[in-house]
Amino acid sequence: MSRLGKIPVKVPVGVKVILGKDEIIVEGPKGKLTQKYNPVISFEEKGGEIIVSRVSDEKQVKAFHGLYRNLLNNMVTGVSSGFSKTLIVTGVGYRAEVQGKLLTMSLGYSNDVYVAIPDDVTVVSEQGGKITVSGIDKQRVGEFAAQVRKLRAPEPYKGKGIRYDNEIIRRKVGKSGVK
Repeated sequence: MSRLGKIPVKVPVGVKVILGKDEIIVEGPKGKLTQKYNPVISFEEKGGEIIVSRVSDEKQVKAFHGLYRNLLNNMVTGVSSGFSKTLIVTGVGYRAEVQGKLLTMSLGYSNDVYVAIPDDVTVVSEQGGKITVSGIDKQRVGEFAAQVRKLRAPEPYKGKGIRYDNEIIRRKVGKSGVK
């Protein structure tokens, strides 16, 4: 049995889960998410929890078991409390600000970089170079944060660039002046 797949998904109060034939719909105070799933996996609701089970013990079916259980858990967490990632912009003259549906950043290039913010993601730019990306879909939040970080990845000599809040940059010493 899949270690993750056998853990039941707890559904908090205020979240409604609709189990269809090939689709799961999760509605909560923050929004609504849908996910299609493979019919080799079945979902059963029991007293505020959803139990995920599978029809066979094939390798691919076992992989689906843990996958769809985690996707369902992320959907329930997203519509109830949401997800967020924090990015930090460091460097002399590096800055970021939100202008409507655009994220405008000065990253040491000759021109400013403009990134369109998706509809299902909210971005807040704070003082001190902090960018907070939040939303109800964990995959969309993580993907947008990764795209922004990729614009100027942190470099190991001075640490300039865009990094995650909890990311540790391994610093290098650089050249040593031998005389």
